[in-house]
Amino acid sequence: MRREMKARLLIVDDEKHIREGLEKALRPEGFDVVLASDGQEALEKLEGNDIDLIISDLKMPRLSGEELIKEIQGLYPNVPIIILTGHGTIENAVEAMRTGAYDFLTKPLNIDKLSLIVKRALENSSLKQQNVELLKQLGKKYSYENIIGKSAPMKKVFEIIELVAPSRANVLIYGESGTGKEMIADAIHHNSPRRDKPYIKVHCAALPETLLESELFGHERGAFTGAVSRKRGRFELANLGSIFLDEIGEISLQMQVKLLRVIQQREFERVGGEEPIKVDVRIISATNKNLKEEIAEGNFREDLYYRLDVVSILVPPLRERRDDIPLMVHKFMEEFAKENNKEIEGITNGALQALMGYRWPGNVRELRNVIESIVVLTKRKTISEEDLPPYILDKDEQSALKVLAGMSLAETEKRYILFTLQNAGGNKTKASEILKIGRKTLHRKLAEYGIA
Repeated sequence: MRREMKARLLIVDDEKHIREGLEKALRPEGFDVVLASDGQEALEKLEGNDIDLIISDLKMPRLSGEELIKEIQGLYPNVPIIILTGHGTIENAVEAMRTGAYDFLTKPLNIDKLSLIVKRALENSSLKQQNVELLKQLGKKYSYENIIGKSAPMKKVFEIIELVAPSRANVLIYGESGTGKEMIADAIHHNSPRRDKPYIKVHCAALPETLLESELFGHERGAFTGAVSRKRGRFELANLGSIFLDEIGEISLQMQVKLLRVIQQREFERVGGEEPIKVDVRIISATNKNLKEEIAEGNFREDLYYRLDVVSILVPPLRERRDDIPLMVHKFMEEFAKENNKEIEGITNGALQALMGYRWPGNVRELRNVIESIVVLTKRKTISEEDLPPYILDKDEQSALKVLAGMSLAETEKRYILFTLQNAGGNKTKASEILKIGRKTLHRKLAEYGIA
């Protein structure tokens, strides 16, 4: 449908009083109207006019309504058709819907009902077209590997990836949890000269220090209880390729010393071993912490920081790149509809605006989970506001902290900590600053209240 213009309707009926009566009724509704006396004339009018919707009788001379539908399906598949029919041809109208008509209405006509059907058909057609356009954009340079984005902050990220990927430089990726830091790391490796070499990933926060050392550098047989055989570490496995160290800010100072040696000397020993092992590995690391603040607090070595942060990439939170949300929504809808064998045609503007207005403390990961849940649970072909989780629609819930009468001091404190943490995008350093407490105190409170 043409933007910023009236929708143009083509009315096809061999009875002059019906054609002109419909024109008289629909023009005041804000539509442009073109008239045709039969199917053949309708095809001629379609060639010279930009038609958004067709209202057609079934029984007409020269070219019937059924034949007109078949022609339109081949020539103008995106133009919806509403069929007008007498009581004796309802079966024909139902058959016409099977072959592509949007809806049908029996004579004598209820103009209000017809107007409602026309508006619905036009909205549905517009949503389908938007979906097609958005999916086309996904194939353009708005996508870098599997990263979706066309906003200015993401274009800057893509530019840095393009520049840094061919180099040997170590890269440090910053960003809140759920922003897609791992996907940025993947894009750097797979667009580098090392793309055909090993690419090893390590989630540093998921492993205790003793196990992390063994995972990174390997161990010799008998190095500790349970070490029944020699094991090669992740750095050895990544030789000539890349290693991705996720949540690098969580490793201990002792482990930082050992990692610094690997970067400076390009060698290490397995746990329990004495033989130096030489490696050529590019390090891509990621963190949701502010490492300069960690250095100031004595939690992170400055010399290691500068070795890791040769090039830095800041991945913006989803609330700072809202223009990317429609692209992601349509991509995720298509993905999960296919996975669950469901037919999803689009999403209403109201639902899309609600998704764009939400803060998304869990970022892209949270959006993806929400869309998957919606696709699985909806019974509609078009996602509407009714399909969205209530908290996304509740503006008060997003912007205000609710404290109820009779609530205990501990529960009030718990809610306030959660609220502050969510508004800080999950960043504990930022949350502790807002709360005017130390990071260790915040961690203790989180553990005390069972907040993950």
